[in-house]
Amino acid sequence: MPTPPATAPQPPAPPIPLTELLAREDLGLRRIAGPADADLLWVHTSEMADPYPYLLGGELLLSAGVLLTDPDRYVARLVEAGAAALGFGVRPVYEAVPEALVEACDRYGLPLLEVPPETPFTTIARAVWRLMAEARHRELRRVTRAQQALATAAARPDPVPAVLHQLATQLSGRAVLLTARGEEVHAAGRRPHPEAAAALTRLARVVARERPGSPASATDTHGDTHLAAYALGGGEGLVLSLATHRREPGDHTVAGIAVVLLSLLAAPHQGADAADRSAALVRLLLGATPAEVAPLLGPDGPWTVIHARRSDGTTPDALTAGALGASLGSALVDVGREDDDETVRVLLPATAGEAPPHPGWTLGVSAPTPLAALAAADTRAARALAHAEATRTPLKADTPVTGLAALIPPDQAAAHARTLLAPLTPPLADTLRCWLSLHGSWDRTAVALSVHRNTVRQRIGRCAELLDVDLNDMDARTELWFALRRE
Repeated sequence: MPTPPATAPQPPAPPIPLTELLAREDLGLRRIAGPADADLLWVHTSEMADPYPYLLGGELLLSAGVLLTDPDRYVARLVEAGAAALGFGVRPVYEAVPEALVEACDRYGLPLLEVPPETPFTTIARAVWRLMAEARHRELRRVTRAQQALATAAARPDPVPAVLHQLATQLSGRAVLLTARGEEVHAAGRRPHPEAAAALTRLARVVARERPGSPASATDTHGDTHLAAYALGGGEGLVLSLATHRREPGDHTVAGIAVVLLSLLAAPHQGADAADRSAALVRLLLGATPAEVAPLLGPDGPWTVIHARRSDGTTPDALTAGALGASLGSALVDVGREDDDETVRVLLPATAGEAPPHPGWTLGVSAPTPLAALAAADTRAARALAHAEATRTPLKADTPVTGLAALIPPDQAAAHARTLLAPLTPPLADTLRCWLSLHGSWDRTAVALSVHRNTVRQRIGRCAELLDVDLNDMDARTELWFALRRE
């Protein structure tokens, strides 16, 4: 059965393999009984007939056998206490290790080391503590490198899969992000045996916070596979699950770093309360006006609409889109659900400041606009994104009306635009607007609209016919551009 991690006192350093201590030729130690594999956590010297009450487990116990009378019971008690190995010093009490002690150690599976008379016990203790210090230094360096790698991964455009991939690499295992129901959200690393994978899913349900009292983490083993599951603090039931073939002392620390990062990446941003956002949606569905629900969405004042697409053309998932929204400062994020829609839309309070470029993303940003005009801002953000992709720039912002254009009353400008552009269908108007914004470039307009360049030529030619203008005339272009900006 899976159990929460033990809360017993932790050793001062990673365990030291017995083989490393035996490899120290200056100590002259020789294993004469018991297995070769053992991990040393401490060193303890005792001449008591029964040191059991004073052992914590994992010790290399050093003794000269001053009060040794019953080797069999002595070794049995050491094994019961969890001692890792016994170091027996020859002379002055014994000229050689008692044969009965050798037989008892073989029988109970306790490694027995012969300590030569010229090697003081304190020298062995110093050697063990030095090996532990070296191991601790190596482990700290490994954890530090892992922390840096995970932090770098969290800054990538696809932070959640990147963190999982880096975690699987650092632990040489499998890292999976699961829902409370056991559904796989993201995964990285070599897939374990199907039975181990099923056990990992069951372990995830143990820590999934669907009921009070669920532990924050749990561990288990399946054959030679170590399993671990950690509940994400803000991930709404998400669980980080790990399957590895080894478990190093620093692995729990590395996993803890990943849990913190994934909790931040998966958690909803706190700029507007989730309950208030839900209430705003309900009120809109029940017929409330945008102005009425505006206070529930957070800050007063204008809003900015951002359209974003991955620069590499991949489709973003909900977690990746949420991470983008959080980095921009908003939890109001929508991921396109259409098969051909790879756009992420973010609604950002204008008080959050200007949206900066984000590596791995191409952004189109509307000018700040009142809540009642968000539909128009959404259109302008889409156009800005198309312009950014056509010009291969990471960010294009729609600029507010300034200069001479700002001197014309908006209602008069809109009326003139409707009259001038009345002959054009929406696809033709969009093509003309894009073509003019890209200075008449056929190729870049085709890229922005995802159509063939000949289609662009045909549409622009049709615009010229319907409007009865020469599109090579700068005055005509200027008037049309003014109208297209205000329709």
